[in-house]
Amino acid sequence: MDLLATKRNCTANQSYCHRLQHDMYFLTSNSRLNEQVVDKIILQLNRVYPQILSNAEAEKFRNPKASLHTRLSDLIKHLQKKGDRHCQEFYRALQINADELYNDLPSRKILSPVFFLACFSVAAGFALFWYCCNSDTKVVGRARRILGFSPIIIGRHVRNICMLYLEDISRN
Repeated sequence: MDLLATKRNCTANQSYCHRLQHDMYFLTSNSRLNEQVVDKIILQLNRVYPQILSNAEAEKFRNPKASLHTRLSDLIKHLQKKGDRHCQEFYRALQINADELYNDLPSRKILSPVFFLACFSVAAGFALFWYCCNSDTKVVGRARRILGFSPIIIGRHVRNICMLYLEDISRN
């Protein structure tokens, strides 16, 4: 039942829950977080955002009798059950209290290449479109051949619009 609740809360908006699930091993391994930082994160989630962690929950996750690995794992699982906003606040608290570790998270490193690829794709698309808009008919013919064989690279509808635009340019 807990797994279903976690999936239900995280599927509506997977961003932070999904990221936390992937970052969990990184955060709990090799003593990356020490006791003081974990306590600061728990206290911030309790005092600054009391709707995230109640007093009883905060005391449970600050229990010195349990190992740090267990407390941190339980905290992450607890936040995932509560939903995306709770996971987002965990990341905010982690960034405030352990900025270097926050920047080294695997999910942060994945976001960087994705952003680069998205920007590169947009730039390449504009360059191809500008190249195709040249008034030289040889260029239009070559561009038409490239666009004709590219239904996988760009969507069918986008390809059709570009083809119509190229035909209109070649008529003028």
